[in-house]
Amino acid sequence: MRVVKELVREEIRVSIFSWNNKYILKFELGPMEQTFKLSEMDVLEESELDAFMEGDFFEGVKVRFEEMGNSFRRQLENS
Repeated sequence: MRVVKELVREEIRVSIFSWNNKYILKFELGPMEQTFKLSEMDVLEESELDAFMEGDFFEGVKVRFEEMGNSFRRQLENS
């Protein structure tokens, strides 16, 4: 597995890997993570992967983290 890029954007750690003819996009925030797999054939240049760290896609990642965090907190409170 090759590390393509690692960065932090708005407190979310983003890691992009290349493995088995796929790009793996991993977003981490606290105890939560979201992972997406994308065929290398769908990307002409690695710089195109930057689009996943902005705009509507990244906003959706943030919304899901908020939903995940709320669900996790509720479960911890009810345990």
